[in-house]
Amino acid sequence: MNWLVAVPEFLVNEILSVPAFLIGIITAVGLIALRRSTGQVVGGAMKATLGFLLIGAGATLVVASLDPLGALIQSATGAQGVIPTNEAIVGIAQERYGAQVAWLMILGFAVSLVLARFTPLRYVFLTGHHTLFMATLLTIVLASAGYSGGVTVALGGALLGILMVSLPAFAHPWTRRITGDDSVAIGHFGTAGYVAAGTVGRLVGRSSKSTEDMKLPESLRFLRDSMVATALSMMVMYVVIALIALGRVGQAESFEAFGGAEDVGNFLMLAVTQGLQFGVAVAVILFGVRTILGELVPAFQGIAAKVVPGAIPALDAPIVFPYAQNAVLVGFVSSFTGGLIGLAVLSLWLNPALGLALILPGLVPHFFTGGAAGVYGNATGGRRGAVAGGFVNGLLITFLPALLLEVLGDFGSANTTFGDTDFGWFGILVGYSADIGSTGGLVVIALLGLLVLAAAWLVQKKVVETGWDPAPGREKPGVAVAESAPAGGATFAKLAPPRGAPAPPAPPS
Repeated sequence: MNWLVAVPEFLVNEILSVPAFLIGIITAVGLIALRRSTGQVVGGAMKATLGFLLIGAGATLVVASLDPLGALIQSATGAQGVIPTNEAIVGIAQERYGAQVAWLMILGFAVSLVLARFTPLRYVFLTGHHTLFMATLLTIVLASAGYSGGVTVALGGALLGILMVSLPAFAHPWTRRITGDDSVAIGHFGTAGYVAAGTVGRLVGRSSKSTEDMKLPESLRFLRDSMVATALSMMVMYVVIALIALGRVGQAESFEAFGGAEDVGNFLMLAVTQGLQFGVAVAVILFGVRTILGELVPAFQGIAAKVVPGAIPALDAPIVFPYAQNAVLVGFVSSFTGGLIGLAVLSLWLNPALGLALILPGLVPHFFTGGAAGVYGNATGGRRGAVAGGFVNGLLITFLPALLLEVLGDFGSANTTFGDTDFGWFGILVGYSADIGSTGGLVVIALLGLLVLAAAWLVQKKVVETGWDPAPGREKPGVAVAESAPAGGATFAKLAPPRGAPAPPAPPS
């Protein structure tokens, strides 16, 4: 009977949890539905797959660039605590709950497709690795509460499917303000942070100009190239923090951030190089996003017509980066600042009073979720919105993980946890509901899932489908994308046409 475990584990670990393969399969299905030739199907699927591999390569470069910076920050501040890392906690949980996670994820994906087909929530959640992360969280919380494997898979699968179609709906009014149409939705479990960023942006930045409209002197026009501006900003940040760490802990410890530097000059030049590599990493991510949308948007026209009428692909957080590239950096810095202030609050108040763990600001979640929050805040509140939105996101991904640790059972002492906002608020609600008791907990958790689904259904019908604009009176952001795109590159707006419009050609490779 081992094949009953081996087959779903293979599907989850080798295909469904790899976004590139999942996107390639979905693209191929859509092109087949459009009755494209074999060559077009294979070529389109390959380009979509390569686009996601580009995003993954860029993300790997981002992590490689941020790891030494995190070590330098710890040396500069002396802070010790838990660093939220989704991949780390998932890896630990796989050893104990691998089979349950696999079945729960497959069931959740199936439930999401059924809901997308038969409800107004026409979102197809395609961020495979985040699906795996949420499946793991639900398995940990439900199993730690004492539920059997069958109950954990059945209940968790239903909850996962509900979240996969509901959360994109909650964020879609703000996502549509960014993109200008319904071609894509956000499919990332940091949705609460993005909605909060868009809401706060509207409150603080009604008259604030967009981050993409920054007026620069002629001598600084080169900063309009987002890759240059990002690399330069990170280079300065790296050097400043490296100098602080060097002064605080000395050469021996600070040099360890880069695996051992030869001398101070070499140490500082390594910091400069890492900042420049960060700029390269962001450029790779942006090109990957443009490449995949050039194939995925027309393919989804076929899926919408044949499988899920009106389907909208819900994609990873970097999908919004090209719409406001300056806002990504603003949101990242603001989110990280919020994380530092949240850490101070935990250290001085919540840890002594409530015993909550100290959550260190991990640079990777702050970059991806903070950068996206900056884009959402900019869409509704310009520069002030990008700053405030990123800051609020930073606070959320600091306090929510601290509270989530309380419901993770044995995994609460693993020195890592889930980092993004939706893991936090939903895991906390499910965890405390489960503590009510066996039968009562099941009833409350089921009601919680139905409440989320009903709320999303209502938002879809009364808010999304009525065309509600979260920032009326502000200029639509789609035009600014072309101005902020690097010279010679295709603009993102041109690669994301309104649903039903003819698909443009993919950007030149």
